[in-house]
Amino acid sequence: MSLLKKIGLPLLSAMFIASILISACSKQDSIEIKNQWVRANNDGQDVSAAYMTIVSNEDTSLIKIDSDVADVIEIHSMSMENGVMKMRMLDTLDLIAGKPTELSPGGFHLMLFDLKKPLAAGKEAHFTLHFKNKAGQEKTISVTSPIKAEAP
Repeated sequence: MSLLKKIGLPLLSAMFIASILISACSKQDSIEIKNQWVRANNDGQDVSAAYMTIVSNEDTSLIKIDSDVADVIEIHSMSMENGVMKMRMLDTLDLIAGKPTELSPGGFHLMLFDLKKPLAAGKEAHFTLHFKNKAGQEKTISVTSPIKAEAP
């Protein structure tokens, strides 16, 4: 009997089980960022906004954002109250497992203050998003966002 026949089936079975476990673990704490973009700023403006859709496979919170284009980045919400648009800074943005959270004009968004350079359409901005789950574990994700003159 060849060596492959002797160890082949047990080895293949162990490798299959390991790949399932690794896949399950990586999907469980996965965070996906998509549809990201940054609004180009006009001459003389030192503020802008960034937008994206975030999907997490577990309840977690966006707690901090760093970027190469702005010194200060805040998480904001916008809402209409009695015919008046109100913008509020949030300390964190809670994400519900499996539910896409959209950061878009007129809703949740990232405000970019004290821009380090002009944001010209056709260029890119780089962000590091910091997340913390219910167990206190932190995770960072790097994102490159195209700069656009208007909403896609």
